Amino acid sequence: MTVTSESTTVWRGDLLTGSGTTTLDTSKAGTFAVNWKARSEGEGADSVTTPEELLGAAHASCFSMAFANALARFGSRPESLQTTAAVTFDPAEGVTGSHLLVSAVVPGISETDFQRIAEEAKAGCPISRALAGIPITLEASLA
Repeated sequence: MTVTSESTTVWRGDLLTGSGTTTLDTSKAGTFAVNWKARSEGEGADSVTTPEELLGAAHASCFSMAFANALARFGSRPESLQTTAAVTFDPAEGVTGSHLLVSAVVPGISETDFQRIAEEAKAGCPISRALAGIPITLEASLA
């Protein structure tokens, strides 16, 4: 079964002085302001989101699900996973990378198995695969 998720952005004005809103249509979880200054300069980042922040949310949640599944299949069910995806944007180059920072509580797993499974989850996560054109790095630790 395939699932389609939808979001809508309404933009008004040109790139440099315009602004818009992005709405998560499927979940109805929220509407978020977007503009070029937040994206290119970090201005207003405390109240305005960016495509890269939304991409980071998608990557962090997808990786967490893939990693939890891979750990459980290995026989080491995680108690908790905290994943931050830091997506880097350069106005001249576009999206230049995603760095996954993971802290996990996984009883009874060795560091070697933990790192191997984390790398496998990074490679297998559907959002990682969609981002195949950029470097994806991983820093995973057992808490």
